[in-house]
Amino acid sequence: MHTVVIVGAPVACKDGIKETWREVANWAAGQLQARYGDQVKVEYFDLFDPNCLPIPPDCQLPLVFVDGKMISSGGKISIPLIRKKLEELA
Repeated sequence: MHTVVIVGAPVACKDGIKETWREVANWAAGQLQARYGDQVKVEYFDLFDPNCLPIPPDCQLPLVFVDGKMISSGGKISIPLIRKKLEELA
């Protein structure tokens, strides 16, 4: 089994706090589980969660890790990039 970890944070806006990265992470989890089933586990951590992975210096949210290795920092959560890494590890 492979583990995909996505780290994000709530976003404050005039309408209050939005959980945009958590929502995108949940969508990504659905996409990956539809393709890989129980071979992939997706976890989301809020940056301020005490159980969050250590964050490397000079990175930007969202962070995406596959099996403990960071594959992206900043930008967007890329399903094709995650799939590519999973295929390399298969």
